[in-house]
Amino acid sequence: MLKIKLSKKHFGLLILILSLVFGIIAFVLGKYITYMQNLGYVGVFLANLIGSATIVLPMPTLVMTVAVGAFLNPILTGIFSALGSTLGELTGYFAGLGGGDLINKNKKIIKVKGWMDKYGLWVVFVLATIPNPFFDLAGIISGASKIPLKKYLLAVFAGKLIKFITLAYTGFGILRIFNPGI
Repeated sequence: MLKIKLSKKHFGLLILILSLVFGIIAFVLGKYITYMQNLGYVGVFLANLIGSATIVLPMPTLVMTVAVGAFLNPILTGIFSALGSTLGELTGYFAGLGGGDLINKNKKIIKVKGWMDKYGLWVVFVLATIPNPFFDLAGIISGASKIPLKKYLLAVFAGKLIKFITLAYTGFGILRIFNPGI
């Protein structure tokens, strides 16, 4: 059996490169996200997985969750959206795990790190709950700070579940306002 031993530095670099490659692939596939809503729950899961895998590049997944929630069960739409988005956020976590030395060089990252040092995973939860540009930074910091993956995923999923169920119910409500006979 072939055994490969990587130093901590090389392992971190490998994770960082894989995270960036996955993010680029997700960005390239991002133009197909709107077509995925035709796949229902699987489509909303995949769209949010791809959309969240891009680090700092916005994708139109929030609008898609609203649209799918209008026609399918909003709770299931929210759950599938949150699951996909949570798994997609692993790219930021792993990028931080592999490139932890970079977090002390960016002013925005330093700001979010200060919040996380003070409030811990509550920052991840709150940032996952509200649409904002800082969430990817929280994922990177979580990885760089070596926050246990299970705790990170739990905080991300809890926040994203609230956000996506709210968005799905928004779509559900909008459809009922404009078409009360449904």
